[in-house]
Amino acid sequence: MDRASTPQGRLPEVPTRVTGLVMRELTPEDADAYYALLDRNRLHLSRLGDFRAEREATPAWVREHLGEDPGPDLRYGIRLDGELIGRIDLVAVDPPRYGTGYWLDESHVGAGYASAACSALYGHTARALGATEVFAGVTHGNDRSAALLRRLGFEPVADFEHYTRFRLVLVP
Repeated sequence: MDRASTPQGRLPEVPTRVTGLVMRELTPEDADAYYALLDRNRLHLSRLGDFRAEREATPAWVREHLGEDPGPDLRYGIRLDGELIGRIDLVAVDPPRYGTGYWLDESHVGAGYASAACSALYGHTARALGATEVFAGVTHGNDRSAALLRRLGFEPVADFEHYTRFRLVLVP
């Protein structure tokens, strides 16, 4: 999945099984919407994850962040009927092995959107990039995220002081 092979060098949109729910690359054009999403979720992001930069985000930080080339990493916005409601990233740790991180707007948690988004993106990544494994770290106490990963087929592989590492073996 090479940006150079897609229109305007962008990643392809990834649909999900949920009508109206898609992943689309986060770009500088999304700066205002992404800042508004972060601003609404500062408390939510500080409760269960290590999203320090996002919690402290300013409009300038968001513009700079989204203007940076993510390199081999994939940076997607989760969109419901066109509205930005979250983010999901795949980090090219050691391809074909990837790390992942995701979060949703607090008002959209519990509706199955994260499950649908993650499932679609990880499947797409297996097919398009030949990804074989995805790893995720979940802060202790974030039971909803751990349950989501388990539903997706992830298994815990290591416990650390502040988080548990999960692994999903992908089948192309």
